[in-house]
Amino acid sequence: MLKILLVHNYYQQPGGEDQVFKSEALLLESMGSRVFRYEVGNQIINNMSKLTVALATVWNRSSYNRFLELLSNIKPDVVHFHNTFPLISPSAYYAVKSKGIPIIQTLHNYRLLCPNAMFFRDRKICENCFGKNALWDGIIHKCYRNSRISTGVVSAMILFHRYLGTWTNMVDIYIALTDFAREKFIAGGIPGEKIAVKPNFVYPDPEPGEHSGDYALFVGRLSQEKGIETMLKAWEQLGSYIPLKIIGDGSLADKVYNTAQSVPGVEWLGWQEKEIIYDLMGNAKALIFPSECFESLPQTIIESFAKGTMVIASRLGAMATLIHDKRNGLHFNPGDAGDLVKTVDWAWSNPRQTTKMGKAARAEYEQKYTAERNHELLIDIYRRAIKQKR
Repeated sequence: MLKILLVHNYYQQPGGEDQVFKSEALLLESMGSRVFRYEVGNQIINNMSKLTVALATVWNRSSYNRFLELLSNIKPDVVHFHNTFPLISPSAYYAVKSKGIPIIQTLHNYRLLCPNAMFFRDRKICENCFGKNALWDGIIHKCYRNSRISTGVVSAMILFHRYLGTWTNMVDIYIALTDFAREKFIAGGIPGEKIAVKPNFVYPDPEPGEHSGDYALFVGRLSQEKGIETMLKAWEQLGSYIPLKIIGDGSLADKVYNTAQSVPGVEWLGWQEKEIIYDLMGNAKALIFPSECFESLPQTIIESFAKGTMVIASRLGAMATLIHDKRNGLHFNPGDAGDLVKTVDWAWSNPRQTTKMGKAARAEYEQKYTAERNHELLIDIYRRAIKQKR
């Protein structure tokens, strides 16, 4: 029985990373591992000075000391980090390393390579900082939280630990979620032999839906990089005869609300509980995933696969490899509302193919994204890291 310490810094706005952290913890426990959790929430930032937050982002001495004490008490076989940004900080790696314990880090986003973690700026892919020894472009364009100061702090963290060798020397095995992400991190300087590929999963199995509804569904954050504006433009043409249900919240909530008020067929449901999301997903004809940034592995897509619902996604990054056109879903050109209209119209005009693609999506889930398969991959990574240490 392995003794595992799982570590995660929650964001202020809940997201897929938080869900994956919780799901992996429950999965490991259900399969017999002894799991300990170290969790920090970003809500406490509101009670901290900006200088304190900035310093902690680069190197949190208190976090380092807490980990030393925690590790002495728990004595885990392996420590698995999901997110250290901003309050745990990479200083925690050094505490773990000093105890000779293997370190695993899941790469949920591209934070090690890009200040805003998405390679996205001005409604398009941006790689101006990629591989650079200075990240001035990101700072000038206020790529993180629309603030030069905040972007400067994140950039300082990235570069400080790049020069210190943290990214290449402290972590024993990184987990990339797709082959696309793995290649991106290798190009960014992470040694390929340190990067394993293990996708996310859906647990427990929500079971396939009945697909009795004649509507499309979007689930996710309502923000620019998610392609919300492209989707809304498309539904200004499609809404009268193809309903669209939107689940989520975010910075573009007002725009979604106004579209729902003015365009017949568009319905905004806000945030919903997982059970409701699964029910709507299982009855939808298609999930719409119009993201315009490099995603790692969208949880929504594999949840849609699990429900046997085909996905209509932008042909970009991980989506270009997760979705096989006219097999388990359809592609359209990212940012192209007209192409999205044509693609959705084709899907609704070819119901037999849509049903067939939904079944193929479910088969994809059963082959790659079940809890059992994921547990095998995860334990293999842990044992490999332990063996390397010995």
